[in-house]
Amino acid sequence: MTLSRLTLALILAVTTCKSQEECLSKDFGNGGTVCVCNSEHCDTLPKLEKTEEGQFRVYTSNKDGQRFQQKSGVFSKKGKLFSKNKITIDRSKQYQEIEGFGGAFSDSVGINIASLDENVQKFLLQSYFADDGIEYSLCRIPIGGTDFSTRAYTYDDGEEDPDLNNFALAEEDFKYKIPYMKQAMELRGENKLRFFGSPWMVPKWIKTNGQYDGFGFVKTEMYQTWASYFLKFLEEYKKEGLEFWAVTTQNEPSLALGKGAKGLGSTGWDSIQLANWVTNNLGPTIKNSSFSDVKIIILDDQKPFLPWYVNSVLRDKATQNYVDGIAIHWYLGLITPGSVMDKTHENFPDKFIISTEAACGFSPKSEAVALGAWDRGEAYATDIIEDLQNWVVGWVDWNMCLDMKGGPTYIGNFIDAPIIVNAGANEFYKNPMYYVLGHFSKFLPVGSIRIDSKTDLDLDDVMVVAFQRPDEGTAVIILNKKEKPVSVNLIDETRGTAAIDISQKSITSILYW
Repeated sequence: MTLSRLTLALILAVTTCKSQEECLSKDFGNGGTVCVCNSEHCDTLPKLEKTEEGQFRVYTSNKDGQRFQQKSGVFSKKGKLFSKNKITIDRSKQYQEIEGFGGAFSDSVGINIASLDENVQKFLLQSYFADDGIEYSLCRIPIGGTDFSTRAYTYDDGEEDPDLNNFALAEEDFKYKIPYMKQAMELRGENKLRFFGSPWMVPKWIKTNGQYDGFGFVKTEMYQTWASYFLKFLEEYKKEGLEFWAVTTQNEPSLALGKGAKGLGSTGWDSIQLANWVTNNLGPTIKNSSFSDVKIIILDDQKPFLPWYVNSVLRDKATQNYVDGIAIHWYLGLITPGSVMDKTHENFPDKFIISTEAACGFSPKSEAVALGAWDRGEAYATDIIEDLQNWVVGWVDWNMCLDMKGGPTYIGNFIDAPIIVNAGANEFYKNPMYYVLGHFSKFLPVGSIRIDSKTDLDLDDVMVVAFQRPDEGTAVIILNKKEKPVSVNLIDETRGTAAIDISQKSITSILYW
């Protein structure tokens, strides 16, 4: 043991490591701070490096303004406990494997990126995809327009066209999606970023009510046309050099089963209809094409639809053969117990569960954009950890960036985002949500496997989840929602005991090999 290692071991030193580019902090009075990025400066995050044997590294972000603050320490082999709060890691018990974390390339995201000077655009994309950013690995791509577009549109509007002779990607794809998707791929490196597509609206001539929004379904006689529409989308994007990991069957079909949100394009699928369409149309169309490896994900809607809706869709083996996963959204998570995900996994253990949309500021009683609001980041972390504790394999945010109002959105559906763009000042603001997401996306690469983490904590409102990374590292993520710090003993029988101080109102990622 070197002298420096011996010194660390004796005093259990927790030495602060200097970050690369510091945060330019700004307080907008919303219970927290943002980091400001402009043409001259943007904070960066530490590149993760392997720790020496017996050491661990701690990264903390908190309400007080720390952003990925680094500290290092060493495991004690003597078994001495420094606190009655214990977290015990048991890597012999393994659960689900991670498929990725990320956000969506909506039209609004591209519009906001394009509103900045080129240098600031680079800072924004680097913040999400570079090694010194939060290293997103999975992004959602709308198939056509959404409420976060400046208009309603599909890829075959106009007269009825069952053979899709007039199918074509839109101007928005070429201006606001494809260029930034390609830049993101370059930043992440080969095979480190994957995409999945989700439709919001169908051509009016395909839907029973003849409208983008409102109560309606895909016409039965158009089932094959709609399946072929997905194939056309995959083909056109491949021509642009972009391929897809998966498609979801429909964004929030429940919106078209009732009054829904006025103006918000959607198409309804009851469970019987969806099963029939997947089994007889979408499944064979995708699996018998050159895109046979593209995964098919059902639901893409709220957690209360678990497990009953999925049970009904997957009631037949024929349908199960075509379905790879189940997508959920976070909006009703507070009123939905995690047990619904456990039950769904129990019923269909070979179908992964993935969270594919989240946002804050959507409630009429809340402010759309709340710059610096720590409670919104904390809400994200709470949902992500609960999901991961209940078999979810990934978590994908909604818009990666929006403007100061929370748009643009052609129906006035303004919400918050992890990054808010101030085009007039040629700068953007990184909300706490951005850093919270990074405590998962940066530390849990694709292929990470959740391992057991038993907690014996004296405090409520402390959440923990642990993973074995594909590079054999171990990542432990701790959320402290209390207004006071907590000391914990992290016990890993293969390493020893680590004494760690967790600050109040914080999220902490611990990494070691």
